Amino acid sequence: MMDWTDRHCRYFLRLLSPSVRLYTEMVTAAAIVHGDSDHLLRFDAAEHPIALQLGGSDKDWMARAASKAAQFGYDELNINVGCPSDRVQSGQFGACLMAAPATVAECYKAMRAEADLPVTVKTRIGIDDKDSYEFLRRFVDALVSAGCDTFIVHARIAILEGLSPKENRTVPPLNYERVYRLKQDCPDLHIVLNGGIDSLQKVDTALQHVDSVMIGRAAYHTPYFLAELDAHLQPDSELPARRDVVQRMLPYIERELAAGERLHRITRHMTGLFSGQPGARSWRRSLSENAYRQDAGVDVLVNALQQMPMAA
Repeated sequence: MMDWTDRHCRYFLRLLSPSVRLYTEMVTAAAIVHGDSDHLLRFDAAEHPIALQLGGSDKDWMARAASKAAQFGYDELNINVGCPSDRVQSGQFGACLMAAPATVAECYKAMRAEADLPVTVKTRIGIDDKDSYEFLRRFVDALVSAGCDTFIVHARIAILEGLSPKENRTVPPLNYERVYRLKQDCPDLHIVLNGGIDSLQKVDTALQHVDSVMIGRAAYHTPYFLAELDAHLQPDSELPARRDVVQRMLPYIERELAAGERLHRITRHMTGLFSGQPGARSWRRSLSENAYRQDAGVDVLVNALQQMPMAA
């Protein structure tokens, strides 16, 4: 979700779901230690609960990044051992670290020593030819020995050579049963299922076997799914109207524009709000064509909303 779940996206998603735990895009520990940590780590208080997803394999850098994150008030730190991109591999982090569980365990312990925050691990079920339950268990057991008790498992292997990051999200088949077996064999662990979950029915099925689910691209492309899921899991909660969500975004957008942000950097996350509704194409086109203007302001959203059928 790099370059997707930035702070603007997360603020928008929070308006759709008050209870979901939000995760940042993956940020490298090196960038936090040596770069503009304020720019990389700041977020709006409305985003809580929020987890910072970190990439790295140097335990000292991971520990320093964890310490900085704690100062910013994050609720969770997550070590990414799932991203398969070439750039991530060249930095020796992401999915390739499944083959180095001792390194990940050292990072985990160093982070826990520096930050009084829960530290979790996001992983795949395997990599390349290491496609077995036993390989997954060896990786998990090494982290459990270090103290980790929560694993977010993307139920696909990662093919590190031969597939693009996009293909790695779809070509390797989903294997939910391997994740379900992990929970069955390790009932004391908190297991979160990730990968291909894009309907209420799939969520209900998964929750019969694991503790939680993580939803990525379905939440981004069809964000109202999060609101529907919230209402489904908490029947007493009120389902927000899409139009009301847009109206509630306007003060935030005005504040960000006043601080020098460009409108399209915010509205690019909102184009899928009316997905499946009458006028959805008009909404997307209106934002796409007008938000890039140099002088674009909240009137772009107001005008786009006015063009929508009242049924939407």
